[in-house]
Amino acid sequence: MPDEITLHPVTADDLDLFEQEFSGPQGVGPYQWFGFHSPAGLRRRFAETGLLGPDGGALSVAEKGVTVGRVEWFPGSWGRPDTSACWTLAIGLVPAAHGRGIGTRAQRLLAEYLFDHTRAERLQAWTDCANLAEQRALEKAGFVREGVLRSAQWRGGQWHDQVIFSMLRAERSDGEPR
Repeated sequence: MPDEITLHPVTADDLDLFEQEFSGPQGVGPYQWFGFHSPAGLRRRFAETGLLGPDGGALSVAEKGVTVGRVEWFPGSWGRPDTSACWTLAIGLVPAAHGRGIGTRAQRLLAEYLFDHTRAERLQAWTDCANLAEQRALEKAGFVREGVLRSAQWRGGQWHDQVIFSMLRAERSDGEPR
């Protein structure tokens, strides 16, 4: 199954799927529901850049050629952005794709893509402390658990602790330093 998971640039049909699947709490799940929002911004960015640019991007996740979600990356920083920048990764899969290793493979593929096509030294991702499935997926994808960010995310009327993970260029999942 891992070889059947691929990433590809987002298409207009993918945007329709994302709107249908991720527009409510049932689709995004309890750890990514931040309230309703207009899809106009995503469609505008798609029309302008195809959701690929120097400030981050998104790729669709496909299983056997059928889109089942997306991975995204956006800038993060642990100091001045011009000297301490890294990419932060995120993922959203349709509910039918959960629990089958698709997220693990997609996040590993995105890490490989970013190390191959950007100068990133560090990639990072975080998830809710209660989201054990995503924590396992990140670890299986080659990310290292760094610690807990206390009260870091506002969601559902309260603050939530997040677990942060990272992968350094030398720790690439293929085991080959570059």
